[in-house]
Amino acid sequence: MITCHLRYVIDPAQLKEFEHYGRLWIPLVRKFGGIHHGYLLPSEGANNIALASFSFPSLAAYEAYRIQSFEDAECQAAFRYAAETRCVLSYERSFFRPVFD
Repeated sequence: MITCHLRYVIDPAQLKEFEHYGRLWIPLVRKFGGIHHGYLLPSEGANNIALASFSFPSLAAYEAYRIQSFEDAECQAAFRYAAETRCVLSYERSFFRPVFD
């Protein structure tokens, strides 16, 4: 299993729009076989940092999702929404492998 962790720098004035953007992606990740672990929005402290994590069975499955997302109409609409609202200023993507009991 591989977990993708996203760290977003967001526009605090567009928090509502970013939350909508996140809600768009949760079912889209599931649509392509992933498990979305949700978004973490700013509360106390920095008001411009948000986080998200989701997992796929393997890095190959994640890579297939990325390729398919560029062809999928719903994913393209989500990408456009973020661009139009400018709710995401930048993001970093890191990959982790979970350790369980």
